[in-house]
Formats: sequence, structure tokens, C-alpha cells
Amino acid sequence: MANHLTVAYWRAGDRSRLRQEQGKDGRTVKNTSHANTPRAVLWDFGGVILSSPFEAFRLYEREAGLPEDFIRTLNARNPDINAWAKMERSEVSLAEFVTLFETEALAAGHKLDGWRVLKSISGDIRPQMVEALRRCKARFRVACITNNMKAGDGPGMARSPDKAAAVAEVMSLFEHVVESSRLGFRKPDPRIYRHACDLLGVAPEQCVYLDDLGINLKPARALGMRTIKVGDPDMAIAELEAMVGISLREV
Repeated sequence: MANHLTVAYWRAGDRSRLRQEQGKDGRTVKNTSHANTPRAVLWDFGGVILSSPFEAFRLYEREAGLPEDFIRTLNARNPDINAWAKMERSEVSLAEFVTLFETEALAAGHKLDGWRVLKSISGDIRPQMVEALRRCKARFRVACITNNMKAGDGPGMARSPDKAAAVAEVMSLFEHVVESSRLGFRKPDPRIYRHACDLLGVAPEQCVYLDDLGINLKPARALGMRTIKVGDPDMAIAELEAMVGISLREV
């Protein structure tokens, strides 16, 4: 994990500070310098605060006899004009999405149930990420940037009243929740990141952004944000700790 934590410093080319912050045993400690401390931390929701929908997609793919990652691959084709993109921009209704998505799947050689795919979108809350968010909120500006749709209950697209209440509690921690379905444009459109910065009154260079998709991180980096790709949530939190210089986990 120590090697993972040092990646951000090597990318920045700040070797001297890395040597100072890495002990003789090779263990990386928290950044105590405030020279590059961000003013804001921006968060994706699904795949960051919630577990990744890709896990649920793979479960459905196994149940339906589909190739592994077929749904994810389908979503990546014509990413600006496909059914998924149109849904997240609220250009089509859910019923229209289902028809379009099932048609795209057939064109790719397989049959699927679009409604079943929709039910797989909302993941489980990651408690350690919520704790990290709470601690960031106490020190930094915080906002959520989410590609979502007008499905389920609220921005997190929850599928049950209990889940909706839990997600709403997490959403209340953010100063702003930037939703693609309300704006009419979605990640990776640079406008959505600028919009979040404008709401918070910060420059992109003053932000850290977490997302589980590299395609969504690339434009954020191009704007000047520091970025973290979230796979293992504990590793992502460790990387964020190194950037913000404070503990984000319960001892």
C-alpha cells in the first residue's frame, strides 16, 4: 500500500517532499504541508460512495447467460449517443431507454432485459466512504457529481424506501449534488465539472475528484483537478488522505 500512496507525489515530481514524508522503513505518513492542500473534494456517487453497479451487472450477466462485462461494453459503444447517454441526459423516458437498450443489445448479438438492468444500478452504501466524506466536509467544500437518471427514489436512484432514506442521509452531507439528469449534460462533458466548481466558488486546480471510471477522470485532470480512480475503496481513501493531509478513517 505504501507504493500506492506515493503515486500522487511521483506524478507531481515532488521527490524531495516524498523523501521527507517516507520514513526509513518505507512507510508513507500523512502530508503535513499545506502548500498544495485542496479547497474542495468532489465525489462521484455510484462506484464511489455506493458499490459499483458493474458488480450487479456481472451477477445479472451470469444469470442471463451473457458474456462477462457485456453490459459495460455495450455502454461504451457510441458513448455520447447511445441509450444510456440519452437516459442520463433525460432525453428519453425509462420505457424508451429499455426499448433502445434492448435493441442495441440485439445488434451486438445478445438479448437482455432492460428493466432488469435498471434494477441493478443502485449499489450498496460503503460506510468507510461515508466516514471519509464526513471528515472531508468538516475541513473542505464538498459536492457530488453524478450521472444519473429519473429512476428510483432521489439522486441515488434507490429501489426501496429504506434504501432511499439511507441514501438521502448521505446526500445531505454534500453542499451541492450535480445531477446529469437535471442539467441535460453528463460526465465526461467538461461543463459538468466546471458547473460543480462554480457552485462551490472554487477553481478546478483547488479540487480533488474521485470517480470509478477513467473516462470521467480524464477531463477533470485536463481542467487541473487532482484525481483518484476508485477501485478498492480503502486504497482510494488512503490516496485521498495523502492529498488532503488529514485522517479520514476511524481509528
